[in-house]
Amino acid sequence: MGKHVQAGQLQVWTEQVGEGPDVLLIGGLGDTVESWQHQLEGLADRYRLTAFDNRGAGRTAMPAEPPTVEAMADDAAEVLRALGIESAHVAGFSGGSIISQELALRHPGLVRSLVLQSTWSAMDGYLKALTGALHWQLGRAPDPRSFLEYFYLLVYTPRAYNSGMVEKIIDDVLAFEHPQSDEDFLKFLDAFIGHETTGRLGGIDVPTLVLAGGIDPMSRPELGRAVADEIPGALFEVMAGEAHQPFQEIPGIWNARVHEFWQDADRKHSGTTWS
Repeated sequence: MGKHVQAGQLQVWTEQVGEGPDVLLIGGLGDTVESWQHQLEGLADRYRLTAFDNRGAGRTAMPAEPPTVEAMADDAAEVLRALGIESAHVAGFSGGSIISQELALRHPGLVRSLVLQSTWSAMDGYLKALTGALHWQLGRAPDPRSFLEYFYLLVYTPRAYNSGMVEKIIDDVLAFEHPQSDEDFLKFLDAFIGHETTGRLGGIDVPTLVLAGGIDPMSRPELGRAVADEIPGALFEVMAGEAHQPFQEIPGIWNARVHEFWQDADRKHSGTTWS
């Protein structure tokens, strides 16, 4: 069962499962604890995993002031402190990967390693155009299902559409008891458009794995490679045939890869391995 914790001025909804080394999972645009279901279920036998709803998503309220990536990174840091976690392996996807970058830069002592899925250091013109399209699609779609059917074309593979996976995800989103408002969705989106970590990522001094989907139309592999190139010693891998969220589409493969990475990170850090 999840619970709210006091994280700075916010009551942040969190869920924690499992035993072992600590892992913090940070979701993306409008995503909640539920987006990490396959990791919370598939890795809890090896790790203590903590996930949370970002400000303005799910069961965490949006403050009055406009959100910033820096503030959301501070939220993540306060969640760790509130739960008494001294340091954690941090994994984030999409917007959550940008929050993860800032968390490592602003609170380096809390971060043991980084997994950055579908990431970038600065939106290029193409990605800015896609986010702009989300703005007008949200306002013009005839209903929420139609908007999600469009939005998820940017997120999931044709395989996921054709198998019925996307339809089920949309059904679950529309049935969720704590939907994100359109206003908060756009506030969250806008926080990332002008945000940049280019030129600062060299300050990250923890083992880092950057993963990109080979057919991701948003966080294209070249954007992820630019992030990895700037972080000292970072690994960069392309998951061929995958889109924006392989941790949901192929969770067994994704979980196995990050487990291997976390084992290596722990081995280098303290000589400890976990099976």
